[in-house]
Amino acid sequence: MTVTSALSAFTAGLRTEALPPEVVARARLLVLDLLGNAVRARRDAESTPPLLAAVRALGLDRGEARVVGDSATFSPAGAALVNATLGHSLDFDDTHAEAVLHPGAPVIPAALAAAEMTGASGAEAMAGIVAGYEVALRLALALPAGAHYDRGFHPSATCGAFGAAAAAARVFGLDAAGVASALGIALSQSAGSLQFLANGAWTKRFQVGWAGMAGLAAAALAREGFKGAADPIEGKHGFLNAYAPSPNPSRALRDLGDVFELMATGVKPYPSCRWGHAGIDAALALRAELGLKPEEVEGATLGLSRAALLLVGEPAARKADPQNVVDGQFSGPFVIACALATGRMDWDSYGLLHDPTIRALLPRIACAHDEEIEAEFPANMSGKLTLRARGQVFTRKVVVPKGEPANFPTDGELRAKFAGLADAVLGAGPAARLAEGALRLDRLNEAATLLHLAAPQADGRAAA
Repeated sequence: MTVTSALSAFTAGLRTEALPPEVVARARLLVLDLLGNAVRARRDAESTPPLLAAVRALGLDRGEARVVGDSATFSPAGAALVNATLGHSLDFDDTHAEAVLHPGAPVIPAALAAAEMTGASGAEAMAGIVAGYEVALRLALALPAGAHYDRGFHPSATCGAFGAAAAAARVFGLDAAGVASALGIALSQSAGSLQFLANGAWTKRFQVGWAGMAGLAAAALAREGFKGAADPIEGKHGFLNAYAPSPNPSRALRDLGDVFELMATGVKPYPSCRWGHAGIDAALALRAELGLKPEEVEGATLGLSRAALLLVGEPAARKADPQNVVDGQFSGPFVIACALATGRMDWDSYGLLHDPTIRALLPRIACAHDEEIEAEFPANMSGKLTLRARGQVFTRKVVVPKGEPANFPTDGELRAKFAGLADAVLGAGPAARLAEGALRLDRLNEAATLLHLAAPQADGRAAA
């Protein structure tokens, strides 16, 4: 079988009741995590007001589909676009280390929008979500992601469009041929550039959101009989051959149906680029152990892989002088400075972008390539912090940062992260009801119930 036909048959045949219980349990937690990020981004992300204004100007607010954290309704395409953009706007959403990919943001909103269109059950939505994760992640692994990055592509968006298409196609109940056609249509919409790094642009969020909407559109077209390109993944001008120099197509099918890449997806404890998280872990640990004060820090170097250095360490002058939230999210020096100075790195830390204490620390913190850390790539998003303070040198290497599958948060920690994001927007009671809905998604008679729970109410109560 070709890669396209195998992934299409897998997607069409996926049933929630046949999935390993641990996969369903983990998927529920990933849905919870995505919803918390999206709810908070609806209120706090600086890119949200112009996004919503443009969606309304385009007429994408005309429909009954829901956007989380919003009392208004939208078209299904508009809801998929906004929810997927919101899910990625805080850069606090799930990640797969080896695939270098945020799978949840494009996939989950596409599945939920498709479920709203059809009145699908929570079990059907869950099957779509799991299928979407597998398709997006396996394509990234086949590229492989490092070579894709070297060409300037953003795999969360490029691979995310295919994952969203698979998710929506499964919710629509398309057969294998229909799923293949949806993937063939998604090929024409697979886009995402790392150029956002040049000026802290909001395009990183948008292109992931567009991938969610593009996947939904691809599946809807295929559902109506629109013909997609044949062999969109492995063809001569297909995704793998066009988007990376030396792909490994067989990697996409390795242990398909037996090993779920979704289980290798981690959850972020900090709202910043995942490549800096090992350094944050190290900085927090050293600060606590030493009782360190920011003025005692003489210098620090965060050792990284080349892939990590590209995003959070270079160009050094720009990373040492972040001017906006996106700059801060992708600045190794900034996130390390926040961790060392305050003992935390959370969404409110971006209010410290121009804080004098942080600004004084930034010139003392550098990022550098480290061969020892390079050896951990791509299996782990590792880092090594070398800290000079009190006339001594302290080193802390973190191979598996907090949140990775081998160091996964407890259910309680994930509930706390969700509450910390959603309570401020929905209120504690409604947020708790939304969390409960996410954690029983596969048992809901209608998946759309979950989105109704995510809508703020005038009287402060979530919708029934």
